[in-house]
Amino acid sequence: MDLRIEGLGVVIDGKSLVEELSLDVGGGEVVGLVGPNGSGKSTALRCVYRALRPARGTVRVGGDDITGLPMRRSAQLVAAMTQDGAVDLDFTVEEVVALGRAPHQRGNQALSARERELCVRAMERLDIRHLAKRGVLTLSGGERQRVLLARALVQEPGVLVLDEPTNHLDVRHQIEVLSHLRGAGLTVLVVLHDLNLAAAACDRIGVLSQGRLVASGTPEDVLTEQLMADVFGVKATVVPHPLTGDPQLLYALHPAL
Repeated sequence: MDLRIEGLGVVIDGKSLVEELSLDVGGGEVVGLVGPNGSGKSTALRCVYRALRPARGTVRVGGDDITGLPMRRSAQLVAAMTQDGAVDLDFTVEEVVALGRAPHQRGNQALSARERELCVRAMERLDIRHLAKRGVLTLSGGERQRVLLARALVQEPGVLVLDEPTNHLDVRHQIEVLSHLRGAGLTVLVVLHDLNLAAAACDRIGVLSQGRLVASGTPEDVLTEQLMADVFGVKATVVPHPLTGDPQLLYALHPAL
């Protein structure tokens, strides 16, 4: 299922946060959004999962304008894992994961055998099945992050939107989560701050600066030394990863060197 962002504009309190953003994510493609803090990345994602209504432009999922769909239907099509996806009530891990089925159910309908198996598989993939009976408020930040991602996957969306999914995760789980996203066959739009992880995980990358898309393409085309200087204000050397060939950025802590 493809995702198309067409001419998106967001204005809040008279300030333009996103301007004329157009970006396509093909079916099964992983596309990353990167950029400095305050560049509009999270704001753009909120329009995709309908937490925010844009002032201009359209978000289309499978050809349908997302704002024209019933909320239940859009929740079936788009799952989101957000930076502020806190769980304030002490549900168990398995209860939180099962909430991903809510858009597909009515009332207090019990999970089917297939849905229970879906929850179990998601917990196994994200290495949290052993936490199933634990209260989610007792978990570490990284464990809770994996619970929220399992909940999103259980939703069985056509499009998965992720805002900093590797936040709080150790290196092993960062790699496992991003590897899973690449192999899941979903259409994924993901915000990442770690540009080396973005280069390894994403088919294409869009770079936002001051609310505008300033570059878009493969990691090799986008992550250049000039862009790092122009957009991020840092000196970096780009080298190929010795095993995968993906571009990797080496930063200089002292730009004058």
